[in-house]
Amino acid sequence: MEQDAKEKQFIALIDEYKRVIYKICYMYATDGDNFEDLYQEIVINLWRGFDGYEGRGKPSSWIYRVGLNTCISFYRQEQRRGEHTSLDALYGLEAEDNETTRKLREMYRLIAGLSKFERALILLWLDENSYEDIADIVGIPRNTVASRLKRIKDKLTKQANS
Repeated sequence: MEQDAKEKQFIALIDEYKRVIYKICYMYATDGDNFEDLYQEIVINLWRGFDGYEGRGKPSSWIYRVGLNTCISFYRQEQRRGEHTSLDALYGLEAEDNETTRKLREMYRLIAGLSKFERALILLWLDENSYEDIADIVGIPRNTVASRLKRIKDKLTKQANS
């Protein structure tokens, strides 16, 4: 494929799936700068793997796989650095004070307490991916996805009620 055509195809793909990338970043970022760094790292890693992708499977599955792997690696590095701040201000959640916003903040707070792998699973489920798609993205059997999601939902419910 000609370089110019490849670049245009890649840019179109990123534009189409930027909300997916944003969701992944939001689940792992610790502040606004960190969010931007994660977004850039994911796009760079997608570009690096674009030749190898070749349209096999759903683009969203490939983007999730690359994005989650990038965030998990980035998170390991960030964890060594320490200090974290809230993303509420970045998304205007700090200024809003309604019931939906409070519930959203609480949901993200509870999800932030999950392990990296549990966060990835619940993010994929919240984004309405099928169990089969989730299994393909994270590389575990479908039945394992179902049982782990059940445990994660139970854990979140228990934490929310305590």
